[in-house]
Amino acid sequence: MLLPGDYAPHFRQDSSNNPDHSFDVAAGRYIVLSFIGSSRLPYTAGLLEEVARRRERFDVGNAMFFAVTIDPQDQSQLKQQWPGMIYFWDIDQSVSKLYGVLNDDSGHPQGSAGAGQLQYEGRSFVLDPALRVLAVIPFVQEPSAHVTYALEVIDSLPKIENLELPAPVLMVPYVFEPELCRELVRYYEARGGQDSGFMRDVNGKTVAMVHHSHKRRADCKITDADLIARTQERLMRRVAPAIRQAFQFQVSRIERYIVACYDAADAGHFNAHRDNTTLATSHRRFAVSINLNADEFEGGQLRFPEFGLRWYKPPTGGAVVFSCSLLHEATAVTKGRRYAFLPFLHDDAAEQIRQQNHQYLSTTPTPT
Repeated sequence: MLLPGDYAPHFRQDSSNNPDHSFDVAAGRYIVLSFIGSSRLPYTAGLLEEVARRRERFDVGNAMFFAVTIDPQDQSQLKQQWPGMIYFWDIDQSVSKLYGVLNDDSGHPQGSAGAGQLQYEGRSFVLDPALRVLAVIPFVQEPSAHVTYALEVIDSLPKIENLELPAPVLMVPYVFEPELCRELVRYYEARGGQDSGFMRDVNGKTVAMVHHSHKRRADCKITDADLIARTQERLMRRVAPAIRQAFQFQVSRIERYIVACYDAADAGHFNAHRDNTTLATSHRRFAVSINLNADEFEGGQLRFPEFGLRWYKPPTGGAVVFSCSLLHEATAVTKGRRYAFLPFLHDDAAEQIRQQNHQYLSTTPTPT
């Protein structure tokens, strides 16, 4: 059973607003996650009515409400009515099992010796912006008191806009000299960029998806051997030692050499995501974001929602370095163009994983 202080498990499941919904990208706000079983039960019907009555409290920015149901009829009965309340269709019961709300009548976990008939033990989990459990609320109080208590837990903590938690990232200055930055920008402008997608696992393959509401960026792959060698040397001499000092991790491999462009004309951005969640990207250990023209654009900062609203914008030639497992977003560029050099770093052990999983990679972008 999950207890306060534990991390809530991540999962993907069909939902009322996305057939392949990654729950963990909702981090960055307080969450009430209620395992209702079915909306046709009197208690849960009352609970959903109470949440709807107080919908202004689930404003997306500070808090959201998620309900998990295993009742197939709820897919037609429950409708997405406002952004702050989302339903997960847990028809295969996988999420309910993951969170331990399915037990037999003797209290044994499912599949254990002595297990009997399964019981669904509805309860709500109140989670913090990093998806840690703040409270576990069983369905014993009246629905109105249940919702009131969940909101009291949230109200006892700082509002999201007041959170000032330091993200575990490195700011490394002086990685690229100004002239190298200008050369990389010229390289992009001479060749142009291609629409850049994001990765998803679909039917056992890691596929590049293109959806401009989630990501809008154009990338130019560097093919010049001399330019690759010069950027590689600087990463290994200036970024790798910083990672070794801070995280005791020895970088030995660099993945991809690209110049990326976020253009204000297209509201260039990349919504909250993690960089290592697919079969073909699971080897990635650290992401590096080096601004090439920091004084020539507005917006375009990096943010780590699990740690608050603070944003990071390295100076020209400087890098932000962070674990690929951290949820992060590139905010929209509001003026000018942001040019950035964006490699991933790993070690020899991870390289074996990359080679093993290369078979799952499909390089053809798929519009969605």
